Amino acid sequence: MLKATLLKATKAGGDVLQQYFNGSFEVTSKSSVNDLVTEADKNAETAIFSVIRENFPQHFILSEESGELVSDSNVKWIIDPLDGTVNFAHGIPICCVSIGVEQDGEMILGAVYNPFLNEFFFAEKGQGAYLNDKRIRVSTKTEMNKACMVTGFPYTWGEYTHSPIEVFEYFVKQGQPVRRLGSAAIDLCWVATGRFDGYYEHSLNAWDAAAGFLMVEEAGGKVTDFKGNRYSPYQRTLIATNGLIHEPLVDIVNGKY
Repeated sequence: MLKATLLKATKAGGDVLQQYFNGSFEVTSKSSVNDLVTEADKNAETAIFSVIRENFPQHFILSEESGELVSDSNVKWIIDPLDGTVNFAHGIPICCVSIGVEQDGEMILGAVYNPFLNEFFFAEKGQGAYLNDKRIRVSTKTEMNKACMVTGFPYTWGEYTHSPIEVFEYFVKQGQPVRRLGSAAIDLCWVATGRFDGYYEHSLNAWDAAAGFLMVEEAGGKVTDFKGNRYSPYQRTLIATNGLIHEPLVDIVNGKY
């Protein structure tokens, strides 16, 4: 029942995004001028909530737009109704719905849906990761200097020992390909499917990565924080790789060139 509800809720959110894409909608800012929220975010969230509440009215919900809807349930839905809002607002089709389901403190299900590229990613703890019902695996690249990387930059800058720009500059000076797509959930899914070999980001929220990090792990990859410790969506830093280049990437993001 959880899986069926997750798939239905994710699809419902994606359907709302399709209705608004490249159309006319209200856009406002949150923490900064480019930290955007649109009518599509809010209405997709409403559609997702409706499906979840219909089946599990007592479950805990954590969502980007509404925050925490607290209950004493051991199941928590972690929702980003529109990851990649800036892309969406500019008509760039790299954006998605992302929903993770946590039970007793462990992520057990994840779904990420980009309706504009017709890509539906799904992962279940211990059961693998899938793209449109086809099993996916991380890449087999073993040489860091030949890896294709992806990252993201924060909207507001705090104090970093090794800033996002410094790490990015290192890769650029090495002539190494690094992409910036603008959607953490898609970045993680594209690591899971082997399009990227590694991903790092300095400042994420739980809803950005809850579904995607499970996708990488279930596709055979590795996900940690910047110290190389087991990843939790409730802390900010993330490194996700195919597992084969993980330790070198941990060193690089910590300035050990």
